[in-house]
Amino acid sequence: MGCRFVLHFDLILKMLEGNSMRVFFILLFVSSYVVADNNLLLARQAEQLPRIVIYDPSYRQINYPNGDVPQGYGVCSDVVIRSYRKIGIDLQQLLHEDIKNNFSQYPSQKMWGLSKPDTNIDHRRVPNLEVFFSRKGITKPITSNAEDYLPGDIVSWRLDNGRPHIGIVTTHRTVDNKRYLIMHNIGYGQVSEDILFRWGIVGHYSYLK
Repeated sequence: MGCRFVLHFDLILKMLEGNSMRVFFILLFVSSYVVADNNLLLARQAEQLPRIVIYDPSYRQINYPNGDVPQGYGVCSDVVIRSYRKIGIDLQQLLHEDIKNNFSQYPSQKMWGLSKPDTNIDHRRVPNLEVFFSRKGITKPITSNAEDYLPGDIVSWRLDNGRPHIGIVTTHRTVDNKRYLIMHNIGYGQVSEDILFRWGIVGHYSYLK
């Protein structure tokens, strides 16, 4: 897709000359094109994550920035963190920069009793990611229409037991072709499954820096 954009760039420049309205619509088209391309890239990076991962929510000391728990371990949030990191976006750093300046906007004190940000764990907590994506990304409608959930979208749920969960919409569809599969980790590794409407959806986002 990127190659086609380069091939037509000279034509785009000629179309921009002397027409401000045309400039607006063409730039809007190009912007949408790039965002869609990057969303697909994010989804495909998620699809390539290693499947065999031990589900371990233990608190761990990790580096900052670009810190990660050992590759053979992880939880649902690590699927999102690792996928974004593969396209050059470090959610650990970005979320930390936002939470340190807007601590009261995050549930860290209410839910976990914290009095200050913690680069080891903040970005690995789903409620924090929900706040970050709603503040810095695009909050998309929560609907019962599967076609509203596109590759690269972030979806969060509350499980039947009330616990938060999060995953990424992939490019692969279900057997009946009605829904996209979701890359997630609920204890059986980083896998793509038909879970979009299995639990109550509470968050639907698109985020690209």
